[in-house]
Amino acid sequence: MKIVQPKVFLVGETKVIDEGLRAYLDYVGAPEWTSDAPSDPELLVEVMGRLCYRSFKPGLNPNVTKIREHSSDYLANVIRVKHGSVIEHSMVNFIFADVSRVFTHELVRHRAGTAASQESLRFVRLTDINLWLPSVITENEEAMTIMVRSVKYLERIQRQLTKALAIETTPDFKKKKVATSAIRRVAPDGLATSIGWSANMRALRHLIEMRTAPDAEEEIRLVFGRVAEIVHGRYPNFFADYSVEMVDGLPWWKTEHRKV
Repeated sequence: MKIVQPKVFLVGETKVIDEGLRAYLDYVGAPEWTSDAPSDPELLVEVMGRLCYRSFKPGLNPNVTKIREHSSDYLANVIRVKHGSVIEHSMVNFIFADVSRVFTHELVRHRAGTAASQESLRFVRLTDINLWLPSVITENEEAMTIMVRSVKYLERIQRQLTKALAIETTPDFKKKKVATSAIRRVAPDGLATSIGWSANMRALRHLIEMRTAPDAEEEIRLVFGRVAEIVHGRYPNFFADYSVEMVDGLPWWKTEHRKV
């Protein structure tokens, strides 16, 4: 048994194909258009928004005589007027490691605009049981003693079942898979695992505020606080409207534009 800390890795993001974008701008009559967007996800959303009104330059649309020149101003207006569907074009991809199945059960409840791929315990056989512990446990000596004792007992059960079912000596992978799936039933929900998770920016904005709020579960607040730090730094125009309030030692990221 090992006490671990949840880890957040940003592993992917939407990429603009410059050749295609330049070809479109030539076609629409704005070959000289450029953006000061600090990232590809922000650039893509700006392009998708501007094409709605053909607002790459004054006069391209006879109804448009003035445009917002800077990406930050443009995206701030998109958020302010709640043109949220435009923000859905950009995606980010994370891997959350050493998170519990308590965390993943809550995470996968959010379906719209997201995708999830979790480590499978039908195939990955448990040996040690690693886990993160909430502060209500770590700050109570008696509770910590009970928790550690219980998890070590469950580790012994895993090893005993592995031996009883002869998993290590069985050459048939199908039988290994069946037995591995069976013995995971005595693993705790607190077991550390990994999950790949992707979201579009509209969904991510909603989840950051919802899952860092004080009434959210501690582990998911911790993880999404780290997510917020990463995306706020990398995609400043998407998250410029957020403020941070510390509540019970964890950040609550929030915005006035809750329903974008």
